[in-house]
Amino acid sequence: MKETFKSVFYPRNNNEKSNIDFLNFEEAGKAQAFHESFPVYSETPLAELKNLAKEIGVKNIHVKDESYRFGLNAFKVLGGSYAIGRLIADKIGEDIKNLTATKMISKEVKDKTGDMVFVTATDGNHGRGVAWTANQLNQKSVVYMPKGSAIERLNNILAEGSEASIMDMNYDEAVRLADKNAKEKGWIVIQDTAWEGYEDIPTWIMQGYMTLGFEIVKQLEETKAEAPTHIFLQAGVGSLAGAVCGFFANYYKGNQPKIVVVEPNKADCIYRTAEANDGKLHFVTGDLNTIMAGLACGEPNSIGWNVLKDYADAFISCPDYVAADGMRVMASPLDGDTKVVSGESGAATLGCVYNILTDDSLVDLKGKLGLNEDSRLLFISTEGDTDKQNYRNVVWNGKDTRYDAE
Repeated sequence: MKETFKSVFYPRNNNEKSNIDFLNFEEAGKAQAFHESFPVYSETPLAELKNLAKEIGVKNIHVKDESYRFGLNAFKVLGGSYAIGRLIADKIGEDIKNLTATKMISKEVKDKTGDMVFVTATDGNHGRGVAWTANQLNQKSVVYMPKGSAIERLNNILAEGSEASIMDMNYDEAVRLADKNAKEKGWIVIQDTAWEGYEDIPTWIMQGYMTLGFEIVKQLEETKAEAPTHIFLQAGVGSLAGAVCGFFANYYKGNQPKIVVVEPNKADCIYRTAEANDGKLHFVTGDLNTIMAGLACGEPNSIGWNVLKDYADAFISCPDYVAADGMRVMASPLDGDTKVVSGESGAATLGCVYNILTDDSLVDLKGKLGLNEDSRLLFISTEGDTDKQNYRNVVWNGKDTRYDAE
């Protein structure tokens, strides 16, 4: 079946909305302070692509470049590390704001926690973040990866001392395996999707993701940049999208930018849930064989969806080639713009908008989104070249173009 752009728009209204106080600026500051306590912490860059903005007919473009995060080439560690920090803090009866990463590896704390094993399912980035955090805090991790996962991503997780393997199952099946084994062996599941009875940890993961939002508003203010008019967020299960949507809805309360969620056609569970608009979560099953591996999730996070349904403005399901286009555009910047090395999932949103603004067949979608010469766009490049071979195939060799999809 030919891949295509599909969209659904939600009207802004003042009806009763979900409570998003857990995604406020104060909670974001608490998460950021914890992350800052790791010796390797530094703010990731907020690249400004002025000339690309001019080229495609908008006022400005900013891209938060998460390839620099903790030396792990992806944002995911923000969620997993904060959730693990919260678990350790709770176990010893301490508030996370009083417990640094350095203190967590002290003999005093370790004597109270004992050995802990954290288990998760991942296509790579989240699992690497969990494995890295467990390694940093002298604990153990087990990571299950779905079929088709990149060997490079597996090796990066193994390098953190994790017990990791690629399974013959899709992502959602791997999540269920992690949960099953955790119950049988006394491990702790660190997963950014929620289900009945498993909501605290996904909530903490979402709060951890707010560190990048906290940094963004600080960086915009430091450079005296105007607030964005549009924020484009990629979704897998919807945890990052829900977290960042909620953060900015709180921060810009009364003057919220348009928030648009972007997913691959082959794993668009958030889009399908939005389109149905029937109060139920809608799943995508099967192999989920999109090039956007980090977004290849078929079951929405209910916590993230509860935020998105009330505070996001539009949901777009798009072809795989848009991610490849985004990778190529950011890898080969116009003179004066900053180069951003962005992987398939990281480039999905900018690639989507680049197509909307340059493909005449998508002019109606451009109009519905209100994109024009006054628009100020914010993107989050959630990962760098975490699969270097595929990155080169796309950027150097022209893999995955719109012509391949026709």
